[in-house]
Amino acid sequence: MAGILDLLNSDLGKTIISGVAGSTGQDQGKTSSVLTMALPVLMKAMQRNTATPQGAEGLMGAINKHDGGILDNLGDLFKGGVNADVLQDGGKILGHVLGNKQQGVEQVIGQKAGMDTGAVANILKTAAPILMGVLGKQSRQNNVSNSGDLGGLLGGLLGGNSAQKEQSFLEQILDADGDGSIVDDVAGMVLGGGGSQQKSGGGLLGGLLGGIFGKK
Repeated sequence: MAGILDLLNSDLGKTIISGVAGSTGQDQGKTSSVLTMALPVLMKAMQRNTATPQGAEGLMGAINKHDGGILDNLGDLFKGGVNADVLQDGGKILGHVLGNKQQGVEQVIGQKAGMDTGAVANILKTAAPILMGVLGKQSRQNNVSNSGDLGGLLGGLLGGNSAQKEQSFLEQILDADGDGSIVDDVAGMVLGGGGSQQKSGGGLLGGLLGGIFGKK
């Protein structure tokens, strides 16, 4: 199974990146960086949600509502800007998947991409329904009909382009304490210390993300 980052490198992925950038008024290169970092994080969070029966059932229900049709109408989706219903749907998806980690995830991705948090939030709201469409399409192609199989599907999409180091880093982002200082939190985890070491967190985090995702 191809990984989620392989999708972004495909013709469909390039269309998504271009459309999201245009509809949110952001630089295409930076939008690509944001999506390259954000989509694996969202999928890792979804995978973690499947660890409980309630979480798995909720995600299965959401995926069932997104049959992949959005991928067939990207031209209409991005024409004149993404409509309010799609953005509202995206906001709900992010809130459900990330919970109180949403602001921190947006902050650390914005720090690496050189983009303010509000712009990152708009990109993620636009991209989240598209990601659900991808998952909906994949679930049908792989005959995933129950919540118990969701973890395997998500793991396969992540495993197509994930090394152990990347998985560990995604866990660290999602496990940050949600206090709005996620850059310091993650830097502290990586460095194993605090104090003056944490002040270098931005540079260290940028290097780590660049190494993991191959984006500057």
